[in-house]
Amino acid sequence: MKLTFLGAAGEVTGSQHLVETDTLRLLLDCGFFQGHRAESRKKNEEFHCQPKKLDGVVLSHAHIDHCGNLPGLYRAGYRGPIFCTEATADIAEIMLEDSAKIQEEDARYLSKRLKGDHPPVHPLYSVEDVKKMRKQFEPLSYGDWHELSPDFSLRFRRAGHILGSAITEMNVTEKGEIRRLVFTGDLGRRSLPLLHDPETIDRADVVISESTYGNRVHVPPGDLKAALRKIIQETAAKNGKVIIPAFSLGRTQQVVYFLNDLYNSGELPKIPVFVDSPLSTKLTNVFRYYQTEMDEEVTEALRDDEDGDIFGFENLHYTRSQEESIALNRRKGSFVVIASSGMCENGRIRHHLKHAVEDENSAIVIIGYQAQNTLGRRIVERQPRVRIFDRDYKLKARVEVLNGLSAHADAHDFEWWFRKLCEVGGAGQVFLVHGEEDPAKSLADLIDNYCDSKPIIPQRFDSFDV
Repeated sequence: MKLTFLGAAGEVTGSQHLVETDTLRLLLDCGFFQGHRAESRKKNEEFHCQPKKLDGVVLSHAHIDHCGNLPGLYRAGYRGPIFCTEATADIAEIMLEDSAKIQEEDARYLSKRLKGDHPPVHPLYSVEDVKKMRKQFEPLSYGDWHELSPDFSLRFRRAGHILGSAITEMNVTEKGEIRRLVFTGDLGRRSLPLLHDPETIDRADVVISESTYGNRVHVPPGDLKAALRKIIQETAAKNGKVIIPAFSLGRTQQVVYFLNDLYNSGELPKIPVFVDSPLSTKLTNVFRYYQTEMDEEVTEALRDDEDGDIFGFENLHYTRSQEESIALNRRKGSFVVIASSGMCENGRIRHHLKHAVEDENSAIVIIGYQAQNTLGRRIVERQPRVRIFDRDYKLKARVEVLNGLSAHADAHDFEWWFRKLCEVGGAGQVFLVHGEEDPAKSLADLIDNYCDSKPIIPQRFDSFDV
């Protein structure tokens, strides 16, 4: 069996790993490369897996860095099955249509700005490509082995990362020998709201594991609900606004779940709460559809919730139109608004920040990682002035940073997961992907005792016979 690492190797974007045997060619994930525009576009335009010769694609979950180039793979000639969970198929369709629309809008904008005889900019794929590609999804249930050919069977286990995310166990037969290959996708955390904890597995000959936060220990998520309550109560008392930038997938639903619980317990001030993101609204409807499949706390909450909706309560409103969003910025009095993007670089959140950032009675609540050189990072750093829509504003609003909702496993989670695997049979040969150099090296040292040989940290285009 040959493994070739085509993306998310030495970096945390563009997840793509090729598995080859004498009779089989599989691609694990087909994610978007993200980063510098020209460099990432070149990477996303080129496929090194020979799409027309692939027998199948296994999709771990629906984040764009794992599923974002599936329509591009379709355009490159791939017509085979895409195996994933049912929730991943539903979420990926929404995420990919949104990605296609953004690309189409960006292409129109950039083409207008081009000078001379420069050729027009085209999107990598269209909404129509997404609709055609969607027919290739073959959803499979968790927990059951699915024999997909005489030489290949797989089983999905819960990864605990986002709704629908899966650890994939694969039995691959080559020259009469069955090898167990395990792909973690993005491994989740224990005790996150909404989701079941990551499941452990019983054996592996080869493991491809993410390593994003292999050198970090996260803050426990349990304190975030109490912190939200305190911030909203104090801000409402001053008649201010609470502005929460949040990623549309996962983070928004977790915050709404906490607010619903606070509302039901009478701890949430009676002020309006708005989710101002069409993408978040679509994704929340998917979460509603699958809420009976979430963890035990959700089951209990559903039993106690009068309306049977953990993502809805009397004072919560999902905006539908751009006009409704604009009207929020003319609204008087105290309210909460949750909007994307999570790093404040795009989307409706910038408009809300523009109208609240100079109000010392308002609060900006940061609940996710903010990359360097983003508006969100400048707010976290509490810089005295921040630039929004080409204008400088004084940062007078209260800034609160609430960590604890990261969906990636930390060092303790990794150590627990690999220790459990070692107790029942060992991890075999481990390859660490989806991580920068320091986290990957730290994780390699942490799990070394649980592996048959020293973990390998591959770089892009590295190949290994295993």
